Amino acid sequence: MKRNRTVSAIVCLTIVVGLFTYMGIVMGAANMLNTIMRTAHDLLLNTVFYLMGICVITGALGKLFVEFGVVDLIEKLLRPLMRPIFNLPGVASLGAVMTFLSDNPAIITLTKDKRFASYFKKYQYISLTNFGTAFGMGLIVIIFMISQGYFVEPLVGLFGAVAGCVVTTRLMQHFVIKAYPAYKDEDVVSDEELEAINAEPEHVEEKSVFLRTLNALLDGGKNGVEVGLAIIPGVLIISTLVMILTFGPDASGAFTGAAYQGTELLPWLANKVDWLFKGLFGFGDPHQIAFPITALGAVGAALSLVPNFAAQGWIDGNAIAVFTAIGMCWSGFLSTHTAMLDSLGYRELTGKAILSHTVGGLVAAIVAHWTIVLLYLII
Repeated sequence: MKRNRTVSAIVCLTIVVGLFTYMGIVMGAANMLNTIMRTAHDLLLNTVFYLMGICVITGALGKLFVEFGVVDLIEKLLRPLMRPIFNLPGVASLGAVMTFLSDNPAIITLTKDKRFASYFKKYQYISLTNFGTAFGMGLIVIIFMISQGYFVEPLVGLFGAVAGCVVTTRLMQHFVIKAYPAYKDEDVVSDEELEAINAEPEHVEEKSVFLRTLNALLDGGKNGVEVGLAIIPGVLIISTLVMILTFGPDASGAFTGAAYQGTELLPWLANKVDWLFKGLFGFGDPHQIAFPITALGAVGAALSLVPNFAAQGWIDGNAIAVFTAIGMCWSGFLSTHTAMLDSLGYRELTGKAILSHTVGGLVAAIVAHWTIVLLYLII
């Protein structure tokens, strides 16, 4: 055990020292440190608080929809699609709506409800981690992209995310049944547990429409603040690193320690396989690869890249569609899948869930790209 910790410590030090040495050699040590601090500071003031504002508004809207039955109505409309498309019970549509309005962990909150879980076989229940994640922060992502001046492209991205969700959900179900064949027929909740749950009395508190509206807006807004605070580490840490590896020096070719300067390592690497990203995703600029890389860890951090990309002229309608699709479908799954499966009690299936979701995200991006290509040809 001690030997393993020693090895991991050496590997960690080697990576960290190597990374900072590389950036320091290219940019200069003082410029590198100034750029890191100024980029993080600017992201906090001009991006995080903007995203938090969107989170508060969408959180309030989502809670209002829940309070007055809009979510139930949407769930009833979507319910007939669940079985043929996702191989899930109709009630799973509620999970899609809830994660779309909030974030990935909302699906776990639902799965802890025994009444909800009673509709699922075990293999379907486990695949909810992938299903819910594919819609995580969907409303925030779409509204953010629309705020950048695009409308049709984010909706195409939503279509791509749905396609990616179908792939990741069904692929995960395949992996679960292959590993545990008995889960195909086993119920999550036994008949005895379900009878006990149904015997519990329900208490409904009477409130006026005004109070219900006010409480929903305030509670939803509060949840939005919590989401906004939760994305700060991802934006400041991941985005700062990605931006330093994506952007270059100033217009004169010099490093001054200003925000958003960097070594251009990621575009250099992307240029080596430019044919692949252009063919699959239609990326017209190598800098665009930074978005899906960042979305692996945190979609909020990935969104923070977009305004700067737009200012540099590095994005177009196709990029917005692909970013929306892969941002929604992946939505930081590398940082949430382990915790989500652990809370469900199936930690050993984390590797299969990550593999399934990686494939699903790539499919989402490809579908969004070719859909927007066809749409542009038609119009």
